[in-house]
Amino acid sequence: MGEAPVVRVLIVDDHNVVRQGLRFLLQHEPDIEVAGDCPDGESAVRAVERLVPGVVLLDLQMPGMDGIAALREIKARSPATQVIVLTSHQGDDLVFDAVRAGATSYLLKTAGVEEVVRAVHAAARGESVLDPSVAARVLQEMRNRQRAPVDELSKREVEVLRALARGRSNKEIAAALGIGEETVKTHVSNILSKLHLADRTQAAIYGLQKRLVPLDEALEQPR
Repeated sequence: MGEAPVVRVLIVDDHNVVRQGLRFLLQHEPDIEVAGDCPDGESAVRAVERLVPGVVLLDLQMPGMDGIAALREIKARSPATQVIVLTSHQGDDLVFDAVRAGATSYLLKTAGVEEVVRAVHAAARGESVLDPSVAARVLQEMRNRQRAPVDELSKREVEVLRALARGRSNKEIAAALGIGEETVKTHVSNILSKLHLADRTQAAIYGLQKRLVPLDEALEQPR
């Protein structure tokens, strides 16, 4: 097997000690390259346009352009860039705003180094990682919303939704189901449209809410 591709990461946090700490920790990972770091949202958006990193580690509470606004701009200007929210804030409003804005994963700064590294690798594969306490609240929010029933989906779409809930990438779903990646993308698009969801992270959460897979199984992502 060939070597894993290097994941280029941009670190965004208004605290210099946090940026330096994350840079120090991540630069020792052989398949992670720290492309740069930024102290605020405005510089982060410019850096994403210039560097096009695969993954952004983003704080939410920053002066000037806050994390949510920066997240929306980053996704608008570089849709392929995956954004991991890494914050000390776990209030419901910011959690839901981040998920709706396109965050791939949501971790608290109490997370261990291994959890952050795992989330970076998962994001590079298009997979989501949610802090368990955050996941529980997002699930409750999804339960409180009216969504179209799963039976509006085709059998194949349900299979794809179940795979999304397990955190599988399009490539992994295609291999498991014996279909092409473009076909998987079409199924994902149809699922989002039928269920009125914004992105695959919300689809994964919806799949968990409908108990298509156990919550603990989805949270235990492979290293």
